[in-house]
Amino acid sequence: MRPCDERTVHRLVVCRLSGHRRILTPSPPWVKLAVGPGRDSLHYRGSVTDTAASPLAPQTERKPIARTHHGDTFEDPYEWLRAKDDPAVIAHLEAENAFTQARTAHLSGLREQIFTEIKGRTLETDLSVPTRQGQWWYYGRTVEGSQYGIQCRAPIASPDDWTPPELAPDAEVPGEQILLDANVEADGHDFFSLGSFDVSEDGTRLLYGVDVAGDERYTVRVRDLATGENLPDEIPGTFAGAGFSPDGRFVVYTTVDEAWRPDTVWLHELGTPVADDVKLFTEPDERYWVGAGFTRSRRYLMIEVGSSITSEEWLVDADDLRSEPRVVWPRREGVEYSASHAVVDGHDVLFVLHNDGALDFELVRVDASDPQGERSVVLPHEPGRRLLDLDTFRDWGVAAYRREGLARVALLDYADGTLREVGFDEPLYSVGTAGNPEWAPPLVRLGYGSFVTPGTIFDYDVATGELLLRKRQPVLGGYDPADYAQERVWATAQDGTRVPVSVVWKRSFGDAGAAPRALHLYGYGSYEHSIEPGFSVARLSELDRGVVFAVAHVRGGGEMGRQWYEDGKLLAKRHTFTDFVDCARHLVEAGYTTPDRMVAEGGSAGGLLMGAVANLAPELFAGILADVPFVDALTTILDPSLPLTVIEWDEWGDPLHDPDVYAYMKSYTPYENVREGVRYPRILAVTSLNDTRVLYVEPAKWVARLREVGADAMLKCEMVAGHGGVSGRYNAWKERAFELAWLLDVVGLPA
Repeated sequence: MRPCDERTVHRLVVCRLSGHRRILTPSPPWVKLAVGPGRDSLHYRGSVTDTAASPLAPQTERKPIARTHHGDTFEDPYEWLRAKDDPAVIAHLEAENAFTQARTAHLSGLREQIFTEIKGRTLETDLSVPTRQGQWWYYGRTVEGSQYGIQCRAPIASPDDWTPPELAPDAEVPGEQILLDANVEADGHDFFSLGSFDVSEDGTRLLYGVDVAGDERYTVRVRDLATGENLPDEIPGTFAGAGFSPDGRFVVYTTVDEAWRPDTVWLHELGTPVADDVKLFTEPDERYWVGAGFTRSRRYLMIEVGSSITSEEWLVDADDLRSEPRVVWPRREGVEYSASHAVVDGHDVLFVLHNDGALDFELVRVDASDPQGERSVVLPHEPGRRLLDLDTFRDWGVAAYRREGLARVALLDYADGTLREVGFDEPLYSVGTAGNPEWAPPLVRLGYGSFVTPGTIFDYDVATGELLLRKRQPVLGGYDPADYAQERVWATAQDGTRVPVSVVWKRSFGDAGAAPRALHLYGYGSYEHSIEPGFSVARLSELDRGVVFAVAHVRGGGEMGRQWYEDGKLLAKRHTFTDFVDCARHLVEAGYTTPDRMVAEGGSAGGLLMGAVANLAPELFAGILADVPFVDALTTILDPSLPLTVIEWDEWGDPLHDPDVYAYMKSYTPYENVREGVRYPRILAVTSLNDTRVLYVEPAKWVARLREVGADAMLKCEMVAGHGGVSGRYNAWKERAFELAWLLDVVGLPA
């Protein structure tokens, strides 16, 4: 199973089986309600803050605690910060916030200016492109001054109506019904996140799951859409992605164990006590996560079990949900697969995407009644073409794959297995299916974008091959894509491997590389997650000031296929870090920037990358921005009681039981490798108190250790938020404005 296997359940896209310590960046070009990691997204020697009047950093008390493994003892002076309920810990975090606020007070005007720029470029009152489901068009509204979206629907004109209505924000929509106003639901809460959203197939009931703490534990409620009243059914403590059964009688949901691992699938019959819910499936092996969702055909409930390298799927007939699940293929260590239901020549079949003897995956077809029987190869393994997913519809499929570092989509003909690829003109772009809940539509909804092209919605006419433009994200203030340029360059790694680097800049400042400029270098490099060319309104505030933005597509990600990922994990993890350093050196040597004008950024597992490169090559960067950084990796991966640890042994190795893995991880984990006698870049670490994926204690300890060696390091901890940061669009804009103002200050650019 892929690290983030996305399935559209009505209008909700859920990251299933993915608890990985990672962050989705930059945002995809199409709008999703994404459950899982997510946030969009320079040591200026001689900074104006380097004065005698600067506030003093908090003094973190040392309370050494010895940890011994494989004959090696490490004394950790700051592990006491893990005690989240200790008032002294909260006081310390608040002191860190006060210090960061005081230290950046001179940037308040710039922060406000950037926030105003983001706000001024955004059409605050807007609507999404309607998606047809059943007898309704479903769409979302945003309203100026409101933090959250409003989910709406309007009736279709006729059964043959597949052209979405063109809605104007200031015009009345005939028959419009508000399903959920998140601003109302969020009232009285400092944090609000929607983790499940589903409408019953007959359109009479709404299911939604809400988290008001940031810990990704959702309470599911059901609303009667005729009366607007909630039913007595209320299910607390669920994971994301709950949904209705096709007949609307049941809710299928997942719960987590004490280590925050989704391990059990439940069946709740509406109108009955939650205590009577039926356990459909439970997975005892703590290396595996569990998820569930109905096939687009609504023929089966698919229960999915997966680790980072192994997967297994089970089918339950949708018309008999209490029946015994039957396995598609029994799990085999190291074999990943995902199955999609279709009907071909009147027979129920499963298209199975797998890597059994096929590094970049192969697609086969099997009989749904006997999935372990004869396999018919549909798309053979082709080195360099990494098959990612197959969306099955009644008459054809849509294959997603990567080739030459870019995402692709193509129509799959069930009859002969041929692919019809959808082409685009830009050299760098991202594309994927988005919002296709219907089983037999004549159109496929696609989301498209690039570093310079705002998020775009197309409908692809299957019969004619025509791309129908439905909407392009409006960017106010006279934005013209022609004013900006993007390109891909190649750096050479230490072992001779060519590493792609994407670069975007504003043309009025001259060609990138013609003269050194301030440069913002982003990286991730874990879980086979690819950083796609995506548009960002907030990024314009740095591009318009002359900053060049670049992405280093380092090994450990998925940009160049499965081998690219394999070469950046486990005992090859150092490639991720050295690739990033080599990309930075290339950008300097090629004339794009200089070390005193380059800032690096990464989040979550990309924050581990930031900590590692700060230790490896501090002289290359002026600043490092680390969002929810996984910088105390060894401590975390040694503790199987912590969320995500056991399942992550497939990604990092098992240092608890393997001394070689322990030694390897200890050689790079940022917290334990902070160096004496070097000048670190300026560092800003951003975290959240209720983050379940990367605990706040990791950056808190890291910042304290950095200060011990004289580094200029700051910590900003959101006291009511989770892994994705603050909730609400205005809050998110302010957060990004804070980070970008700090970045501009580091590189010494004027407001």
